[in-house]
Amino acid sequence: MPKYEDVIDLYDDNGKRIAKDVPLEAISPLRNNAIKRIASLTKRTVAVNLAGIEKALKTGNMAGAMIRGKEIDIPLVANAEKIAKAIKEMVQVIDGDDTVVIIKNGGKSLIVVVPESRMNAGVEYTTGFTATASAVTEAIIDQFKIPMYKANMVKGAVWGRYPQTVGFDGANCKSILEIPQNNEGAGFALRNIMANHVVALVNKNAMQGTALSSIFEQCGSFEMGDAIGPFERGHLLCLAYQGLNANNMLYSIVKKNGKTGTVGTVIESIVGRAIEDKVIYVKETLPSGYKVYTTDDLPLWNAYASVGMVAAVMVNVGAARAAQGVPGTILYYNDLLEHETGLPGVDYGRAEGVGVGMSFFSHSIYGGGGPGLFHGNHVVTRHAKGVLIPAVTAANCLDGGTQTFSPEATSGLIKEVFGDMKEFHSPMQVVGAEAKKIAKKV
Repeated sequence: MPKYEDVIDLYDDNGKRIAKDVPLEAISPLRNNAIKRIASLTKRTVAVNLAGIEKALKTGNMAGAMIRGKEIDIPLVANAEKIAKAIKEMVQVIDGDDTVVIIKNGGKSLIVVVPESRMNAGVEYTTGFTATASAVTEAIIDQFKIPMYKANMVKGAVWGRYPQTVGFDGANCKSILEIPQNNEGAGFALRNIMANHVVALVNKNAMQGTALSSIFEQCGSFEMGDAIGPFERGHLLCLAYQGLNANNMLYSIVKKNGKTGTVGTVIESIVGRAIEDKVIYVKETLPSGYKVYTTDDLPLWNAYASVGMVAAVMVNVGAARAAQGVPGTILYYNDLLEHETGLPGVDYGRAEGVGVGMSFFSHSIYGGGGPGLFHGNHVVTRHAKGVLIPAVTAANCLDGGTQTFSPEATSGLIKEVFGDMKEFHSPMQVVGAEAKKIAKKV
């Protein structure tokens, strides 16, 4: 028997129904194998820039041009197949396991997927990076018989400045995940993926970007212990409605308001839908005629409000084609929603608070970086867990090239590595299909 009574229909990014009458738990990161695969591939997959390693060794400039050493002129790209074979032999645990090594761009880069059994032998997600970087280093040294006193140059070209720096500065291996030392605390690894990376993964599809960001964020909430006991249902409802377009709510509201709508008309739509679905109702009418609403299901109201926030961002930023409007849209959507209903805004007020700080940090007086650089691990945006970053990602998908730090500039390698994987470019379909598959079992 399912733990919760909630039953939903799941729709894709074109408003087409994928699954009907799905128990809420069927989209849980604890039950849905598609979400588990997304999390697994995120930590197991590493990009190797063979052309970058070759250039670093040939010029002697490596680790972000911070190290100058002996030049080693060896044809890595031309020998990509031999190197890939050697890497796979070292990384795999047994023949035929789930190790994958793919050659891309005529040998200029490799994609390495480390086997689950190797990951399970340790406790840190960094195994994917470290195993790959070590295998690449060893494969190059062995293949080209690099002498002992030049081997350190190969290591530097692959690993970057590590361990002289905490991070792998200037490395030619890249994971979508940041190093653990850059995480704000326990459970932040999947929340430490910048919005631009997700934009690149979904090829700027705002609905799919919202879904993938929501999966990363809500998996993070499960990891950090936020989705335990009475709080689990609230996180699942937000994942379902905001991330996976449950009951086609997000798609239909954006479509209704897309041509001539505003943030205000989106609020009319979401409040109207909440009244129609009996999620909220009038508590009292004041002498002025102002209606104060209440609800018997705050988590469900929060999920509806979260849908409205993403819809407002899609409509507003979509009209401007400029992602800089996302913090202001988040702030004033929630402010207007609270004034309209008397109920709390998204994440019980935390999203509205983040909107204030994010405006300052993204493009105001401080102006340290565009919206695409933000993630759920950032000191400004980490407070609204699960629901804030999906809206930021949607905005960046709809940006028309106004950012200084564009997805093309920050996340090209991420797209190259993960872009062909259906789990990343079409998460709504793969998660929905899995939910349909296990609905009766749940």
